This record gives sequence, C-alpha cells and structure tokens, in this order.
Amino acid sequence: MRAEELRELSADDLVAKQTELKEQLFKLRFQKAIGQLDNQNKLGETRRDIARVLTVLKQREQAQ
Repeated sequence: MRAEELRELSADDLVAKQTELKEQLFKLRFQKAIGQLDNQNKLGETRRDIARVLTVLKQREQAQ
C-alpha cells in the first residue's frame, strides 16, 4: 500500500485500515509461531503498512 493511496482515505477509513492491518499482523505472527507461514516477507510488509497509516494520521493531526 502506498502513502499516496492512504492520503486519499478519510480519517475513519484510516483507523479502520489500521485495525484491519493489526488483526492481519496478529494472524501472521500466529502462523509463524506454529510454522504455517509461507511468506516471511508478509510480516515486514504489514508492519510497514501500519507505520504508513500511523504516519498519515499523525500528519493530519499536526496539520490541524
């Protein structure tokens, strides 16, 4: 997910996206713990997506 795409979303959508990504990260960690995770890179991608969402939310907060 690109930051440009995130900037087009509303604040409520960003919060929903953050929640969705955190749930996905939890599931990926669980899969890794039990040895069912095929793509290890997915963990890093999900963490970076969460960071992007938080960055956009923080930028909007500071702009107000």
